Amino acid sequence: MHILVLGAGVVGITTAWFLQKQGHQVTVIDRQNLAGVETSYANGGQISVSHAEPWANPSAPLKVLKWLTQPDAPLLFRPKLDPAQWRWALSFLGECTSAKAAHNIRQMVNLGTYSRDQLQALRKETGLQYDHLEKGILHFYTNPAEFDGAREPTRIMQDLGCDRQIIDANRAVELEPALKPIRDRIAGATYTAEDESGDARKFTQNLAKLCAEAGVEFRYGTEVVGFDQAGDRILGVRTIHEGHHETLRADSYVLSLGSFSAILARKIGLFLNIYPAKGYSITVPVRNEEAAFNVSLTDDEYKLVYSRLGDRLRVAGTAELSGYGRELDMTRCRAIVRRSAEVMPEAAYWDQAEFWTGLRPATPSNVPYIGKSHFANLYLNTGHGTLGWTHSCGSAAALADIVSGRKPGVDFTFTGL
Repeated sequence: MHILVLGAGVVGITTAWFLQKQGHQVTVIDRQNLAGVETSYANGGQISVSHAEPWANPSAPLKVLKWLTQPDAPLLFRPKLDPAQWRWALSFLGECTSAKAAHNIRQMVNLGTYSRDQLQALRKETGLQYDHLEKGILHFYTNPAEFDGAREPTRIMQDLGCDRQIIDANRAVELEPALKPIRDRIAGATYTAEDESGDARKFTQNLAKLCAEAGVEFRYGTEVVGFDQAGDRILGVRTIHEGHHETLRADSYVLSLGSFSAILARKIGLFLNIYPAKGYSITVPVRNEEAAFNVSLTDDEYKLVYSRLGDRLRVAGTAELSGYGRELDMTRCRAIVRRSAEVMPEAAYWDQAEFWTGLRPATPSNVPYIGKSHFANLYLNTGHGTLGWTHSCGSAAALADIVSGRKPGVDFTFTGL
């Protein structure tokens, strides 16, 4: 079967890889001239299976209200005259109950565990290199109340098979000596040795090369502007390439356009509750090997993640619900630099930070859309929010099974099934 995959980020490229592995003819379409140069370009780098609590939880509404007046807040809602934004926000509030948060954690952990297994198998098969480290993730808390609040999600994740340990400040510093400068401020931490980190852009671009070698066709510089449809089938994808309009046709189609999936889907009457969560990151060169971290870290109070990528350090985080603009807000950029330098002052050349922002395709529940749409030959693999890198291989492997008429090997609520 000939399948068009719309989008060449980490989710689109992994989808192409797993589809071609199952014998399909695959074409990938993307408006950029290279894979992995939008939301996958400079994300936090974590394969965060066991530290993946949904944003929507019982404590979230009060936090969001408190953060409304803070321009550098970890999660910032900038109200706009945008019905999609308000619909998303109301749905988010509806997901903030204990029962729904527990359900969503289960979805995210099940998919994440499966995805990590698929990633490890892919890495073993291909020898793919992307500055990956298998040193776990350490989530530290400088707010005692937040540390206490982490116990219930930790218990749920332990029940789901995650080896997530609750540890004290001394053990945290023993595991990652780079935290020594703030030892006295750490209220506690959680640690999972099985989690990983790596450069999502390198992974995406290197896997795209392997896809091309395996026969996948790439149509870069090609913008998708709509669909041709008849009844419950998609007949083609309308595109623009170098000013020329062309309709590309296939047997089936996979929508993996990140935050822009919702805009395109609305044109054919398909509602996806996805809204862009604008995230920021900095990338800096290592200054002092002894002061720099190797274990990937999550700073709960500031909602920042830290990953070691070879001779670079990546710090990413914050979410801004403000539409589709990608301009850098230097207040938020400087806040990341300031906190990073405070935590590990000697680790990096913080004054040489390279800034980046990208639009994470967030659903209110943090659970992505994977599976069939109500069109017979249109499939969904989108809406992964901050966990596109974590969930990419599992999402792609599962979707390839669904397209091929097989049952995915993961307990997850797929669309259309």
